[in-house]
Amino acid sequence: MEVVAARGSLRAWVPRGLLQLDRWDGQQASGDGLVAVELAWMDGRLLAPRVLSDAEPRPHSLALPRFADPHVHLDKAFTWSEAPNFTGTYDGALAANLQEHRFRTKEGVLERGDRALRLACSHGLRALRSHIDSVGPGAAASWSALLELRSRWSHAIDLQLVALAPLDYWSSAEGLALAQEVGANGGLLGGVLVPPFRAVDVRRQVHVLLDLVEKVGCGIDLHIDEAGIQPAAGLNQLLAVLDQRPCSIPITCSHCSSLGLASRDQQRRIAERLAQHQVAVVALPLTNGWLLGRQGDQTPVLKPLAPIRTLQRAGVTVAVGADNVVDPWFPVGDLDPLSLMASALPLTQLAPWERLGLAPFTTAAAAAMNLSWTGLLHNGAPADLLVLEATSWSEALCRPKRRVLVAGRWWSARSR
Repeated sequence: MEVVAARGSLRAWVPRGLLQLDRWDGQQASGDGLVAVELAWMDGRLLAPRVLSDAEPRPHSLALPRFADPHVHLDKAFTWSEAPNFTGTYDGALAANLQEHRFRTKEGVLERGDRALRLACSHGLRALRSHIDSVGPGAAASWSALLELRSRWSHAIDLQLVALAPLDYWSSAEGLALAQEVGANGGLLGGVLVPPFRAVDVRRQVHVLLDLVEKVGCGIDLHIDEAGIQPAAGLNQLLAVLDQRPCSIPITCSHCSSLGLASRDQQRRIAERLAQHQVAVVALPLTNGWLLGRQGDQTPVLKPLAPIRTLQRAGVTVAVGADNVVDPWFPVGDLDPLSLMASALPLTQLAPWERLGLAPFTTAAAAAMNLSWTGLLHNGAPADLLVLEATSWSEALCRPKRRVLVAGRWWSARSR
């Protein structure tokens, strides 16, 4: 890694909702919800932030904590050229994905994964949760490569790994062996719960999965209700099981797209039950907006999307993730959290100058990933910053020049 001194300071605008002060003298935030502060650090940790007085010059930069993305797929990132999905459909993506998986190699995953992590770090990400296709010919190569990359990039990025498998796989002897291996490597277990399905089978499979994660001691992150039919069908089955046997292991439900098609009363009731069981939700508006809700040659005006505001009001931890990057499921992307925020703006109407609009990309994302640092800037917090040549959110979301501070040292994309 190319570095300068491990201590330093800067003056910048900071979102009021991400600033935790020992003392607040009532200085007013800007209309963008930003406060002018001085941030100093030493030995990889922030010192107490100081709010600038009105008499001091206004900063010319905007500082944010490095971001966390709770849902990506590094094993298949940048495979669109070899496995394109020109139909833009869910079924087309799955078929292309399965074809690519047949010929996946460790060397290929290493090259593409390293490229992805380099981009992620240079764009200001500090943590990623990557799902891995964990059944089939490319599974072993994918796990070997990403475990190696997790170690290689551990100085700069916290990489969490999730074993993505059919839900019934965890009921097999092979599933038990994989779960034990994943648990030993600090990973999570995943699965796909998308209609149509037989409710009795799904409930049995969920029971098995809950028993398994409590045995091996790892969390759960499910692809659930990534569909435009049968609103919340998967969530209803999961919640029915949790009502019978609560689980102490952290559970994340990714997608939850079809929940947005349910009635408002149904959304509210399900959101309250998710909050009761402390289930986190990760909304994935870009991939879902691309794949779901297609109506032939008609422009869709109603798209399946997790009802983020309803979930937040019920007390559910809700994060937003990038999901797929230049692969059969989504043809674009570059692991830039600012681009994700800008692209999600018209789809979700989450405004970053509002606390609940910013949280899904910052503090809630960290909470959903169970990270040790929430992302709040305070005395003793990690000196991990994304510093932008911007003085407003509008400028910040137009991809301005940026610098990345990792543990109090400026990071260079030219080297690790």
